[in-house]
Amino acid sequence: MLWDGKTTTGWRGAFKDSFPDKGWEIKDGILSVFPSNGGESTNGGDIITDERFDAFELTFDFNFTKGANSGVKYFVDEKYLSTGSAIGLEYQILDDERHPDAKEGVVGNRTLGSLYDLIPSLKIQDIPRTWNEGRVVVHPDNRIEHWLNGRKIVEYQRGTPIYYALVARSKYNAWAGFGMAEKGHILLQDHGDAVSFRSIKIRALD
Repeated sequence: MLWDGKTTTGWRGAFKDSFPDKGWEIKDGILSVFPSNGGESTNGGDIITDERFDAFELTFDFNFTKGANSGVKYFVDEKYLSTGSAIGLEYQILDDERHPDAKEGVVGNRTLGSLYDLIPSLKIQDIPRTWNEGRVVVHPDNRIEHWLNGRKIVEYQRGTPIYYALVARSKYNAWAGFGMAEKGHILLQDHGDAVSFRSIKIRALD
């Protein structure tokens, strides 16, 4: 268990020494971020793991409200300073039907399950309005997969010429070496919308 379902143990605020004192709630085994103004890290702020990870399989259940925007990030490196959310590779969580960000970016690369602003996900019809299962697999050779409800929806390899070309045309081109940290934190995003998480698990891959 990456999160024990009861306490803030193992987690803290991004760029902080402790867990946020507002904006997040733990109740009945569910970790929820409260809605605010729809902005990035303007209420409680993002939360990240104390530990950093390299090759791993991460699974998490998520439940997003109508029109919500959020994300799960990995290889987060706090050396990158940002006016909004902490910087890292992102598994996008979004209500594609109602949030305008679904129509931004390039060829749908900001929609649910996408590698945000880099690679669009394969689309799955009839996404439940209750709980969904996300999964991120980072192989030791830097191949990375995004899964949604048991279906692989993104696959790429960081550190390749294609990867660098995608970064160069994205919003991340301002950060040298974006996404290439040897190890990084896992992050749950505060994007000003109500989103809940549960059953957050991780295992190392040799």
